[in-house]
Amino acid sequence: MRQLKFSLNKDHVEFLQNYSLFGFKDKSSMVREGINLLKKEINKNELKKSAELYAEVYEEDKELQMLTETAISDWPE
Repeated sequence: MRQLKFSLNKDHVEFLQNYSLFGFKDKSSMVREGINLLKKEINKNELKKSAELYAEVYEEDKELQMLTETAISDWPE
């Protein structure tokens, strides 16, 4: 596993020092889990923004709406 060096403020250091209270075996595993959670949250937000943009385009594109309606009209219920 690669190692990196970075700086943290006092609050972050104090929080990490309590790693065992949160069920982590060490500070590094706690940081890795925090990064994994942040990565998931960022990906979720990007997906949400993308969906909102597609919805906006769909809302403004009457031809696309008609095409969609035509396509689903033959779809079995």
